[in-house]
Amino acid sequence: MKFLELEVRTALIVHGFDEHNREVIEEVNEPNYMTKLITIERIQSISEQYVLVTGSHGRIMYWEYRGNMAELRDRLEKAGLMLP
Repeated sequence: MKFLELEVRTALIVHGFDEHNREVIEEVNEPNYMTKLITIERIQSISEQYVLVTGSHGRIMYWEYRGNMAELRDRLEKAGLMLP
């Protein structure tokens, strides 16, 4: 299993969908970043602002991360985790 170390803080947690098929979103906005080792398999997507990861009980979470997308892409590429 491969891991990526990132400084992140939880911004949003999606708990599922309501009866009208709208996402049930909890805004967290943690004030502090924490260092986490994240399995690559949990990462669903990366944007300039968020890393979208899977969580327990079918939830997904949007984590804000320190740095920028170009730096993160370079780290993933150097680790052989990016397709050409």
